[in-house]
Amino acid sequence: MFSRKTAPYIALLVAAGLLFAIRSSGIIDPPDKYQKIFQEVTELLEEAHFSPRKIDDAFSKLIFLKYLEELDEDRNIFLAQDIRELKRYETQIDDELHGAPLQFFYAVEQTYLRRLKEASEIPREMLAQPFSFSVEESVRLEAKNADWPATPSARRESWRKRLKYMTLDRLSDLMEQREQGKSTPGFTAKTDAELEKEARTKVASIIDGNFNRLKTRFSEEDRFNLLVNTVASHMDPHTNFMPPLEKRSFDEQMRGSFFGIGASLRGEDGIIKIATLVAGMPAWKSGEVKVGDQVLKVAQGAEEPVDVAGFEVEDAVRLIRGKKGTEVRLTLKKADGSVKVVSMIRDEIVLDETYARSAVIEQQGRRIGYIFLPEFYADWENPNGPRSAQDISREISKLKEQKVDGIVMDLRNNGGGSLYDVVQIAGYFISDGPIVQVKDREGNPAVLRDRDRSVLYDGPLAIMVNEFSASASEILAAAMQDYGRGIVVGSSSTYGKGTVQRNIGIDRATSLNGSGNSDLGTVKLTLQKFYRITGGSTQLKGVTPDIVIPDTYEYLKFREKDNPDALPWDEIRTVPFLKQNPGIDYATVTRASQARIAASPTFRAIRETVAILDRNPDRVYSLNLVKYKADLKSIRDAMKRVEGVGKTIPSLQINLLPQDIRRLEADKDKLERRKQWVGNLSKDIHLGETVNIVSDMINGLRGAFAGTPDPR
Repeated sequence: MFSRKTAPYIALLVAAGLLFAIRSSGIIDPPDKYQKIFQEVTELLEEAHFSPRKIDDAFSKLIFLKYLEELDEDRNIFLAQDIRELKRYETQIDDELHGAPLQFFYAVEQTYLRRLKEASEIPREMLAQPFSFSVEESVRLEAKNADWPATPSARRESWRKRLKYMTLDRLSDLMEQREQGKSTPGFTAKTDAELEKEARTKVASIIDGNFNRLKTRFSEEDRFNLLVNTVASHMDPHTNFMPPLEKRSFDEQMRGSFFGIGASLRGEDGIIKIATLVAGMPAWKSGEVKVGDQVLKVAQGAEEPVDVAGFEVEDAVRLIRGKKGTEVRLTLKKADGSVKVVSMIRDEIVLDETYARSAVIEQQGRRIGYIFLPEFYADWENPNGPRSAQDISREISKLKEQKVDGIVMDLRNNGGGSLYDVVQIAGYFISDGPIVQVKDREGNPAVLRDRDRSVLYDGPLAIMVNEFSASASEILAAAMQDYGRGIVVGSSSTYGKGTVQRNIGIDRATSLNGSGNSDLGTVKLTLQKFYRITGGSTQLKGVTPDIVIPDTYEYLKFREKDNPDALPWDEIRTVPFLKQNPGIDYATVTRASQARIAASPTFRAIRETVAILDRNPDRVYSLNLVKYKADLKSIRDAMKRVEGVGKTIPSLQINLLPQDIRRLEADKDKLERRKQWVGNLSKDIHLGETVNIVSDMINGLRGAFAGTPDPR
């Protein structure tokens, strides 16, 4: 559920009907559907967004550039002279948003379609001849902030280098497959020239498919919707425009009423990658699909696979979804450059597979409870439906029955959810007091409190987070940190999403009944901002863990702070609250963990791998075969070191709760998925260190703190 540019996070709900009271009335409908959408979206942004940017000439200039970049991210369709000619509309987009006749969009359309036709003819000619990979030259794949080609010949040169890189990438894969196949009886090895031709043929097929999609499936209406979303998302990354079909797809995903493999995708410079995995679903169960894997092809059963290079994420999703029980095969490119085909059987994406669950970890005579919470879910339409707060309460009570000595709550990859539920959950660990502050566009702060003086659990507590923990996850982690109630463990910071959104249909008639659906489209609108009880916002900065553990995703530029349109960090007043530290010396616990992490070969290997993956921020790649393969080898060797030392780590002893086993016995598939979940956790080095941290917390309470560095 990731958009093209940002990580998708579930909107926190606010009171229905909040917005329509401020909408204007009596406006004469403009004659053009596009113009009406422009005006309605503009009204909504200006009158209801938490911190609307002024829609003026300066705003217009930014939208002008951003929209052209959206249409031509690689700077190989438009020419510099096109941009100069279109600049006469540079300061009139704001006027069009306020009701002036649309001119910019149609002017861009005319130029874009003409240049698209020209550009589509370039690759066919270039890919008809072999490339030489012995010369010293390089290509920069990140075209943002680069100039558009000054001449048609400069555009051709840009295409040549990009096509050469694509061919080199596939040639390297084919050469590796040839080496692996030499040990197979009867294998006939192709020559380098034959493999180079095969690689060019593959690239030609990809490029043809991409241009075919742009010409036939990326319609005028799609491009207009892209323009409207460019306007909306410039307010902030989580304010988006969704046309009706996209909104229906969004609702389907939220309901889980589709059949697929349980993986969300994201687009990155024309490349489609695995963004998240749903626990218990086919992709997760395979054990072979990982976050960050590049999706190269999708096949329906035994049919010929479709190369998805150049596809939009939505197009790839449609290929992966299908009927329940049917086979889909994904060809994946792994982080180390290897290619693997993974076969999966589509299944219903059942939401209860991602509800809160728990297990018990046995370590040196101690019993440590583990709670997994993938999101702060709430079924608002069904009062008897699942609620994350109720489920967490049950899981804590079950763990207390098992007489656990401490609890780990895992919020890694948890993108947020219900504000009401996170406030309740935080209250389970403190007697009472404020949990989070919320401020609206008028600057009015509200303090959300736990008013129940009872404490469900008062023992040692660790909260696990990573760079994908966002929104409500950050609220819970921040509250436990501010109260001194628990210790936060994870990557260098959480995501940094400190804003609240709501879906608003842009038709005034449909807005009257509080519906988020509209025949014209829907705006997911940012309405409020979160603040810690100490006054600092979770926006942009996120939450910095008390103990930072290295992880392989640190090099990804995915956090809120990496988006130039993100709202700024700020702070408001602190609200009074009482620290509720359960008597643990956190400083000593932290020093012991840092010593273990510093001495760990696995964490050292992870840091080295991240450094290698992050050493080319400008994405400049050699087009020399020898150098390219050497760079690839360094990455693979680093990944192998992580895998190698990881195999020496003792497995955690994790057990399902007896009552869960009894409940799941009636559904063997669910029981097997739950056992597989526990099996995967047993090799989780980050969980292993968190368990060590909780053990140290328990030792501290018992007055027998050891703090001995772990040999791992």
